[in-house]
Amino acid sequence: MTIDLNCDVGETASAAVDGDEAVMAFATSVSVACGFHAGDAPTMRRTVAAAAAHGVAVGAHPGYADRENFGRREQALAPAAIADLVVYQVGALDGFARAAGIRLRHVKLHGALYNTAARAPAVADAAVGAVASLGQRLAIVGPPGSALADAAARHGLPFAAEVFADRTYAPDGQLTPRGDPRAFVRDPDEAARRVVRLLRDGVVETTAGTTLALRADTVCLHGDNPDALGFARRLAEALDAAGIARRAFSAG
Repeated sequence: MTIDLNCDVGETASAAVDGDEAVMAFATSVSVACGFHAGDAPTMRRTVAAAAAHGVAVGAHPGYADRENFGRREQALAPAAIADLVVYQVGALDGFARAAGIRLRHVKLHGALYNTAARAPAVADAAVGAVASLGQRLAIVGPPGSALADAAARHGLPFAAEVFADRTYAPDGQLTPRGDPRAFVRDPDEAARRVVRLLRDGVVETTAGTTLALRADTVCLHGDNPDALGFARRLAEALDAAGIARRAFSAG
């Protein structure tokens, strides 16, 4: 059994890239902020270069142009506007990847754009269609069984089903809203236990105490988690102990 361990990175000031690089010792792929919800050109350059040095697969992490709210406020945009912001951000990160001698492997939408596209077919189609128009056959990362998965299939792109190590799930399969005190898994040992169970048994415990069936190609750890490094280290240890190899997912 293998699993990709991914982390959202490049979301801090350029001087803090060293923290992201420490996580790369345990992750197998990273999704790099492209300057709209967080990050900037120097941070993108340094983050991509660090990932290339570690041999970690690199993807783009585009979001709404909403730095004030870290891209977590939903916006009502026309499909053409959504496509433009995705092409703009992915294109920018692709330039830094090429300069570092690597290629992008995937696109993972950020924050409110990710959540909206997961449930709204029109938003998903606009975003995924924009990725497909770039002609690089980049994988789309998103929730299993979501509108993003359907859009990827329509546009002929690979899809990687993502689950979260440091977030909890409601019984309906949605992530627990961030305003709920139960939204986060704060103990690295508990996160590791939940992830290993999910990968072995295909289920995760919900906030209601029930079990939820989930398929996972990649497990996400949020880079803005204050203890991202501790979580990454503990997850890697638990996966290794369970005989589950860490490997970047195939882009198809």
